[in-house]
Amino acid sequence: MSVRRARFAASLIAASLLGVAAAAQAAPTTWTIDPNHSSVTFTIRHFFSKVSGSFTKFSGDVVYDPANASLSSAKAEIDASSIYTANERRDNHLKSPDFFDVAKYPTLAFQSTKVTADGGKLKIEGKLTMHGVTKPVTLEGAFLGSGPAMGGQRAGFEASGKVDRKEFGIIWNKVVDQNAMLGDDVEIRLAVEGVNEPGGKKAEAAPKKTEANATK
Repeated sequence: MSVRRARFAASLIAASLLGVAAAAQAAPTTWTIDPNHSSVTFTIRHFFSKVSGSFTKFSGDVVYDPANASLSSAKAEIDASSIYTANERRDNHLKSPDFFDVAKYPTLAFQSTKVTADGGKLKIEGKLTMHGVTKPVTLEGAFLGSGPAMGGQRAGFEASGKVDRKEFGIIWNKVVDQNAMLGDDVEIRLAVEGVNEPGGKKAEAAPKKTEANATK
């Protein structure tokens, strides 16, 4: 083989390797939600102010391709009984048939149907199932970055949106002094840390403290 042919063959091989590397780098990455470093919170109007709460048990995955947002997706499942507003009486009421009716509808679920990018922002369209009703919702989100951490790779995401609770059949309200106690719109905010670890190991929630081990 002549020197010219050898150089040409080497160039072809190098170009092929670079193409494979670029394709691998551009491939979508699946990030498993780490519940210990993520949060699902909501806010609703109560008379003339706003009250916040959260769900403490949830799971899901974010598939993200920084080069092509249309290949990205997100899904999540939330334990409705894990609702927490720092008031036991109110929490029990929210779990009752007046609101989430957790005995009948134990989970909330979100599945994206389309993801588009607009500069540094993400528009996440999907379907939210809550109180046994499925409706389309749109979340505004962002990719916050990724890198090596704790033996694997971690990434950050955030998303927020607004839903009308009455569209999901959650209609309980009370009028006091001619003022409605609760608003209809619920603001939702998600702060997600995703994990991608070797061997497909998934992040697990830390065990809850119980009476049996509280003194240990």
